[in-house]
Amino acid sequence: MSVEPRVNEQIRAREVRLVGPEGEQVGIVPLERALQLAADVDLDLVEVAPMARPPVCKLMDFGKFKYESALKAREARRNQQQTVIKEMKLRPKIDPHDYETKKGHVMRFLKAGDKVKVTIMFRGREQSRPELGFRLLRKLSEEISELGFVEASAKQDGRNMIMVLAPHRNVKAAATASREGRTEGAEDTTAPEGETVAVLPEVVTADQG
Repeated sequence: MSVEPRVNEQIRAREVRLVGPEGEQVGIVPLERALQLAADVDLDLVEVAPMARPPVCKLMDFGKFKYESALKAREARRNQQQTVIKEMKLRPKIDPHDYETKKGHVMRFLKAGDKVKVTIMFRGREQSRPELGFRLLRKLSEEISELGFVEASAKQDGRNMIMVLAPHRNVKAAATASREGRTEGAEDTTAPEGETVAVLPEVVTADQG
């Protein structure tokens, strides 16, 4: 939890090490003198290093300082944004109606700026027909090409075949702008049946979109 620094009369020390508005060192002065200097130049006296002995205080426009700090914090959150990878599971002989439903979920995820791990699950004799999985994944990648691209090509992994789709850069940018325009709050973590969600650190990849 962040705590705002003490300002002006909130400062408790008898004397402070004063720093001017341009970063110049004024030296150690009584608190009353520092407050008077702040008033003379119409600035605030802000305690920037409370643990120092004596504490370090700086003359600044505290309102402007808070505004700029909020902008920096927002930019830091944006740079540390996490990538959400959602998984969609299909069977190689999926019913056409079910396929369209699952494809709709994939498109929705991509529009939201998320990556999608598409898993084809083989059972029994289906494992001897990998071409069914390749064909289905190729069809899906072609039909969602306006929203995303194949970041990791289809490959066999035991009884499963996996392909990773990622949104095009412009699609992800639009989704990010939309999220930033809404009030921050708890996100809905409920996923439709057959979907799982994994949150992984952002991985920078070459732009293929």
